[in-house]
Amino acid sequence: MPDRLVLLGSKGGPALRPGGPWPSSSLLQLAGRAIVVDCGLGVTRGLVDAGISLKALDLIFITHLHSDHVLELGPLIHTAWTAGLATPVGVFGPPGTGHYWRRFCQAMAFDIEIRMVDEGRPDIRELVSINEFGEGQVVEQRGLEVMALRVDHPPVTDCFALRFEHGGKSVVFSADTAFFPPLADFADGADILVHEAMLEEGIERLVARTGNGARLQEHLLASHSFAEEAGRIASDAGVGRLVLNHLIPADDPAVGEADWTAAVRKTWAGDLTIARDGLVVELA
Repeated sequence: MPDRLVLLGSKGGPALRPGGPWPSSSLLQLAGRAIVVDCGLGVTRGLVDAGISLKALDLIFITHLHSDHVLELGPLIHTAWTAGLATPVGVFGPPGTGHYWRRFCQAMAFDIEIRMVDEGRPDIRELVSINEFGEGQVVEQRGLEVMALRVDHPPVTDCFALRFEHGGKSVVFSADTAFFPPLADFADGADILVHEAMLEEGIERLVARTGNGARLQEHLLASHSFAEEAGRIASDAGVGRLVLNHLIPADDPAVGEADWTAAVRKTWAGDLTIARDGLVVELA
């Protein structure tokens, strides 16, 4: 299995529009592991479309508990279970992840228990281990190391950038964050930095079509990064490639890849990828 990053869902925010992209989720294939990062709506279909066998589900990481990052965590694991999952799955997330999983299992108790009896399936609740983390080392197993850094995403306090390393290769996910200079040290020398991004000229149109425009705009400006700011982090970190992801806006017909590129090129001159659903980035 080649080392690669697959961007399963590339938009920021939970709302869906006809023909538009899906919320946040990524697949990182590294060291022979299939690692899911965030589980926004559509992650299960995205994994299947990427050629991943759901019954081989192994590691899942959640950066924070906003719905566009965690909504489909339970349904992903349950669907994998119905597809034949019978081996342990490790879920790593911020405080509150265990509460989500327990309540999901309670809501699905009838289906879980009847399938165990009727179809002979193992108890899904015993297959899944929930590991809640803070800053620092999250995982060290079989040569894979995962580190976490708390980032600036008010009003959410438990929101974490993640750095994955194995065999000299490294990939960093910014999670959702305002411009946060310590992230450059965290991402220092990474092969790939996946950083969220907003485009200034698209924000006014985005907030104008919502019923809570002023409040939404206030949140976006306080809690997210413009493309130029993502480029500054990538430049300061000296990463090999910058991937702009969690795009805001992601479904504005007046905004195209050239607009994102023009914005980030103000601060970043290196290799660049603008996310879209299903896009594959090879990790050499």
